[in-house]
Amino acid sequence: MFELFLAELRRQWIQFRRYPIEAIADIFVYASVFYGLFLSSRYIAGSAFQLGERLDSIIIGYVLWTLVTFILQNLAGELQQEAQTGTLEQVFLSQYGAIKVFLMRTLADLLIQTLEILGILLIIMAITGSRLNFPPTLLLPFVTVVLGANGFAFAMGSLALLFKRIQQLIALSEFPFLFLLTTPTETWTGPAKILAQLLPMSPGAGLLRDLMARGESLNLTKLGIAVMNGAVYFTIGLLLFHLAERAAKRRGMLSGY
Repeated sequence: MFELFLAELRRQWIQFRRYPIEAIADIFVYASVFYGLFLSSRYIAGSAFQLGERLDSIIIGYVLWTLVTFILQNLAGELQQEAQTGTLEQVFLSQYGAIKVFLMRTLADLLIQTLEILGILLIIMAITGSRLNFPPTLLLPFVTVVLGANGFAFAMGSLALLFKRIQQLIALSEFPFLFLLTTPTETWTGPAKILAQLLPMSPGAGLLRDLMARGESLNLTKLGIAVMNGAVYFTIGLLLFHLAERAAKRRGMLSGY
C-alpha cells in the first residue's frame, strides 16, 4: 500500500510540475471570488461594515468549501478521464483493486491540494486583514471534514462509473455545500442542534471555527461527534462505490466509453 501511495504521489507531483498554471489559476480565482464578495458586502454595509469574528468564520467556511470542491471534482474527474482515455479497466484490474487505488490517489491529491488551500487562505487573510489561529489540534477536525468530503466524492464517483459524464451534477452539488460549510451550525440550539450534528462535515467545520476564529480549546465531545459523522459518510461513500463497481462490471461498462 505504501508503494502504491508513493507511486500516486509521484504521479500527482509530476502533473503539478508540468501544469503549474492550473494550480496558480485555482488559487487566484478562488481568492478573487471571495474578495469580490467581501468588497460587495462592505459596499452595501457602508462605513458601519464590521464583521470581526464573523468574517473569520466565513473565511474558514469558504476555504473548507474550496477544499471540498477540489475533492469532489478530482475523484469524479479522474474516473471520467480514465474512461475517456480507455485506461479505466486497467485500474480496476490492478492487484490492489480500484478502491485502494483511488484511496491512495485521493490521499496524494490531498497533499497537493492542501498547499493550494493554504495559498488561498493566506491571500484571503492578507486582503481582508483577518487574523486566524492555527493551533496544532485543528488537524483533528480537519481530518473529519476530509473524511466526509471523500465519502461524497466516492458517492459521486459511483455515479461517474455508471453514467460516465456527471459534470453538471457535481457543479450543482457544490452550492449546498457552500451554504452548509459557511453556516455556523455549531450555534444552533434545540432540535436544530441535533440536525447540525447529523449534517455532513458540519461538526468538523464547527470545531474548526471554534479553534481558528474564536480561539477556543478543543472540545473532545464535539470531536467524537465529528469523527463519527465523517466516518459514517466516508463508509457510505465507499459502500456506494463498491456497489457501483459491481454493477459496472456486471454490465461490462468498464472497457468502453
